[in-house]
Amino acid sequence: MPRVLNVGQCVPDHMSITSYLRRKFDAEVVKIDSESEALAAVEAGNVDLVLVNRLYDADGSPGLETVKAIAGREDAPPVMLVSNFADAQQSAVDVGALPGFGKNDLGTARADEKLAPLLGA
Repeated sequence: MPRVLNVGQCVPDHMSITSYLRRKFDAEVVKIDSESEALAAVEAGNVDLVLVNRLYDADGSPGLETVKAIAGREDAPPVMLVSNFADAQQSAVDVGALPGFGKNDLGTARADEKLAPLLGA
């Protein structure tokens, strides 16, 4: 079962992402609220993908900082930004993320195509 860290999402968005990933990829989804928690979980291992919100729900922190911190690790799992904004997606890719998707893409072929190589069909 693939294990996904879902970083910085509000509860309703976390539930939507979790429902989609469980249904489509039979993935375990772990809710993470901060960069420090995300880094600790990555360090502990057994992570197949890290999804990072553009802005953290809890405190408005920029998710791009977490993307940089994770993508910069030698043993980094794949990381994607969750954002509907193309400029934010490009900024994440520029610091080492894979091209991500927006919440509006959940359940669409666009998200499926990006996630399937990482989580299985």
